[in-house]
Amino acid sequence: MVDLAVIVVTWNNADVIVDALQSLLDDLNGSNLRSQVWLVDSASADETVRVVRERFPSVGLIACEQNIGFGAGNNLALQAIGFNQDGAASQLPAAVYLLNPDTITHAGATRRLFDTLMAQTEVGVVGARLTYADGAFQHSAFRFPDLRQIWTEFFPTPGRLTDGPFNGRYSRAQYDSAHPFEVDFTLGATMMLKREVVQQTTGFNTDYFLYCEEIDWAWRIKRAGWRILCVPRAQVTHLGGSSTSQARPRSQIDLWKSRLLLYDTYYPRWKRTAARLLMIWGLHRKLRAVSAAEPELAQAYRAVIEMAKA
Repeated sequence: MVDLAVIVVTWNNADVIVDALQSLLDDLNGSNLRSQVWLVDSASADETVRVVRERFPSVGLIACEQNIGFGAGNNLALQAIGFNQDGAASQLPAAVYLLNPDTITHAGATRRLFDTLMAQTEVGVVGARLTYADGAFQHSAFRFPDLRQIWTEFFPTPGRLTDGPFNGRYSRAQYDSAHPFEVDFTLGATMMLKREVVQQTTGFNTDYFLYCEEIDWAWRIKRAGWRILCVPRAQVTHLGGSSTSQARPRSQIDLWKSRLLLYDTYYPRWKRTAARLLMIWGLHRKLRAVSAAEPELAQAYRAVIEMAKA
C-alpha cells in the first residue's frame, strides 16, 4: 500500500536533478508517508539517466527513446503505477504528486500538501508556494487565462495590473497567509492530485506537448466539481525554465501552439477570434523588436503568426 507516488519528468536536467531528488527523498523520509518515486526521462542527451541510476537506485526510472513531452511523460508513469488499468482502486496510491526536476523541496512541504489534500473530500488538487533560487517570491497559482492575459503579454500595462487579478495573479497577502486558498490552477511544477481525480479525469491531454497541459487538466478537474488549493505553508524552490530555456525559439512555437489549443477548447467563438487577433498584433510587435542576430527567434514568431491566422 502506497500513500503517495511522486512523478518527475526530465529532459537534459542532469545539472539540477540531484538536488531535486535528494531534497524530495529527504522530505519523504521524514514525512511518515508510504511513498514511491518515479522518474521519466525524455531522451536526454546529457547524463541525467546515468546520474539517477547511480545515485538514486530506489527511484523507478523510465528512460524514453524520444522526447515525448511533459504530459505524455507523466501519463506514462501513471500507467506504470497502475492507472488506466484493470484492478482495484485500493491498489493505487491515495495521491499522485507531479514535481518538476528544477525544484528543491523544503522540509515538511510534501506532508503539508498531502494532509491538506486529504482533509476535505471536495478538494482534488493542491500545489505548493514557490520561490526562486534567491528566495524571491514566485507566483505559484493563477486564474484561468482570458484576453487580459494576452494583452499584458504584448502591450504596455501598468505594473499594478500585471501583478494583480487583471493578469490572472492572486494577491501576495494570500500567499503570506498560513491558510490554503482556492485557485483556478497551480503550476505543474508542484501538482498533487487525489487518486479519484486521476481516475475520473484520465490524466494529461497529450495534444499539449509542452505548456498549458496543467491548465487544460485543471479546467477539466474544475468542471468535474473538484476544488483546487494553493498551500502557502508547503514551500518549494522552483528554479524555473531549466528545460525550456535550452530551446528558446522552439519553445515559443510550443507555447503558442498550446495556447491556441487551449483557447479553441475553452473559449466561445468570439473570444477565440479576439485572442487570435491580439496574438497576431502582438507578435508582429515582437517581430519588429527582434534583432538581426536572432534569425531563429524571428522565424519562430513568423511561424506562430501563421498558426494564429489558420
